[in-house]
Amino acid sequence: MNVLLTGAAGFIASHLSERLLERDCSVVGLDNFDDFYDPAIKEANLVRALDHDAFSLVRGDIRDRGLLVGLPDRIDTIIHIAARAGVRPSISQPALYYDVNIIGTLNLLEFARERGITRFIFASSSSVYGNNETVPFSEDDRVDNPISPYAATKRAGELMTHSYTHLFGITCLCLRFFTVYGPRQRPDLAIHKFARLMTSGAELPMFGDGTSQRDYTYIDDILQGVEGAVEWVRKHKGVHDVVNLGESRTIGLKDMIRVLGEEMGIEPRVRTLPEQPGDVMRTYADISKARRILGYSPKWEFRDGIQAFVKWFREGGGTGAP
Repeated sequence: MNVLLTGAAGFIASHLSERLLERDCSVVGLDNFDDFYDPAIKEANLVRALDHDAFSLVRGDIRDRGLLVGLPDRIDTIIHIAARAGVRPSISQPALYYDVNIIGTLNLLEFARERGITRFIFASSSSVYGNNETVPFSEDDRVDNPISPYAATKRAGELMTHSYTHLFGITCLCLRFFTVYGPRQRPDLAIHKFARLMTSGAELPMFGDGTSQRDYTYIDDILQGVEGAVEWVRKHKGVHDVVNLGESRTIGLKDMIRVLGEEMGIEPRVRTLPEQPGDVMRTYADISKARRILGYSPKWEFRDGIQAFVKWFREGGGTGAP
């Protein structure tokens, strides 16, 4: 299998590159190394993949149609993870999020159509569910009430992939990731950010009363789900589907802070702030469909995942080491 992997230098995709290479796949990694967070961290994420002969890195932007035209002919599968990430910044920069996440996705679908590539995996998000009152969140639930521009762009991506399946027979699988954490987690995300603040003795900003809940999903479990997705798109022709990838349990914000503090051996200092626009109160994945069609079987307990993250962080992960 010859894969184009977008966002290759990011948290999830850099791990995925290594998994795909272990499966004897050829990987073309595409990343623009933007400054949403320190590009040096992204460079460090790719150290292991770059040592592999079957990995090639292309520095560029998914919005650049000319760059896509020049990509290698051997590509037969696209795994599209690149995106402008983050709910809160999408509120202040909606045009940028539209441009990257919608136009960029459209460019990749057009690239697939023009090249005759029939396997497309799209990284969506649990944010598409908004403040869904029914739990756990099922793929059959309505997702037409996003509460942030970021969520809206992810839902738009799902709808675009559906149209390309219908019109051009491209098999598309949309994976709704639920709050992924672990080594290499983006520095702006809560667990990594709080670990850094605890280390410096600073207060942790807790938005709301701490009762919000997230379905924290360890990186290795996400990777197992994506590997199942790779097999699914290989075996199915002209089909579109959407699948949740989570741990199917919730952790409250206060509990996350407590466990992280215990594993770091630091008593957290918390500063309570007003709830933020665009933040959902809860995410909680129904993963029965993922179990059924992808063979998905998440293994990681939350505390075990935090221990693995803290080990990485203390070995230099907090400064961008791989």
